[in-house]
Amino acid sequence: MTDGKLGDVCVLGLGKTGEAVAEYLLAQRDDGRVSSVTVVGGAKSAPSDESLALEHEGAKVVYGTEDVEGDFDLAIASPGISDFSDFYANGKAASKEIIGEPELAWRESPERWVGITGTNGKTTTTTLARDLLRAGGLAAEAVGNIGTMAIGEVARRAPGEWLVAELSSFQLAGTVELHPHVGVLLNVTPDHLYWHKTMENYAAAKERLFRNMDAGDLAVISDGDSWCRDIAARCEARGLRVCHLLAAGEAPEATTANAAWERTDGMLVVRLDGNDVELVNKGELSIAGEHNVENALAASALALACGVDAVDVRAGLLAFSPLEHRIEPCGELAGVRFVNDSKATNTDAVSKALTAFEPGRVVILLGGHDKGTDLSEMAADVARHAHIAVCFGEAGERIAEAVEAAGGAVVRAEHLEQALDAGIEAARPGDTVLLSPACSSFDEFSGFEERGRAFKSLVADRIAKGSN
Repeated sequence: MTDGKLGDVCVLGLGKTGEAVAEYLLAQRDDGRVSSVTVVGGAKSAPSDESLALEHEGAKVVYGTEDVEGDFDLAIASPGISDFSDFYANGKAASKEIIGEPELAWRESPERWVGITGTNGKTTTTTLARDLLRAGGLAAEAVGNIGTMAIGEVARRAPGEWLVAELSSFQLAGTVELHPHVGVLLNVTPDHLYWHKTMENYAAAKERLFRNMDAGDLAVISDGDSWCRDIAARCEARGLRVCHLLAAGEAPEATTANAAWERTDGMLVVRLDGNDVELVNKGELSIAGEHNVENALAASALALACGVDAVDVRAGLLAFSPLEHRIEPCGELAGVRFVNDSKATNTDAVSKALTAFEPGRVVILLGGHDKGTDLSEMAADVARHAHIAVCFGEAGERIAEAVEAAGGAVVRAEHLEQALDAGIEAARPGDTVLLSPACSSFDEFSGFEERGRAFKSLVADRIAKGSN
């Protein structure tokens, strides 16, 4: 931990991030590093047990406004506050510098960081990377967008512990000095454009992961889309080591010093500085789908770069199980399997999920809150891979029309429960009913977690009734 003075600090936002940052800052007053803590909650903020506790500890909390009054040495913006918003601009105008929570955590404790970002696959890769480091005998904790605040872990960090940070585009937009030893970029596809305004801004936020890395570090970057390929080229032009994460069926040139790929026999291979390491066959993995092969390769490259032995990486890969809401098996009824992929909240995630199943044997449930994204590529993938699509919720009709236009078969339903029942009716023995909705859940649920658990509960109920 550094002993630099932070001075008068303003925290923007009263959600989980704002509260965690304020708690950390209040604890730094004893040694004089923090002079004062002011929390500006935002237009919809109101007193709560948590905010009143912050006030009791000595923070000044301002409710019901996005106006920021005063002069501050530092402002820390919560990730839900876009850097294109008036709230952010107000905080920036009142402060000498404005950053995000991961940037503060890194400044406070900068050793042994690795960072993982991408539109899809971040949580699986972050969790797997943490597990692979632990398999090698290293202390490691997953932090960031995965749910554990990095700043909270800083306060209790064990000696020698690696922080494996899942970093969203929102969080990366607030970084300045963040410098991970390994940075992973899995993919860049359209998402969160309401926050970033343009794809260029969104991709630029992702690229900030690598801005402070140097020749002693490793950038693991997918070759799977043009945004990533361009970022990889710029990193290489700066002299960074780039491990090219190749898509299924691709192999590196013999002259490529760093790469990760699936060999034609299914063996996963990571090459670092010209040395090839054979890991496991993809058929031995418990996580399904070509995207999870890429996630496994990325996590393995990260672990090897951090000094984990290949034998421990292999053991960690074989021990890893699917995460909740991410192609998670959740039962079988009359020869029909059920899989919860509620975390698939955008179209690219759905296209990737479909690769985990035999073409023509999937009944896919699509729908939820409409993000307004282009549906054409996903609809073509659904028409090609799915036996039938059950479309529901606010976005259901728009998705149904796109899938029908692509030549796919569609059933319409109002809500998730009706969609599941329609899917069961349409499924044949050997099929998989897959909840992979391509949408956020806010038309019916509080988040993808609630939606996924509701789906599993409904499935369990249907299985119980079917077995009676």
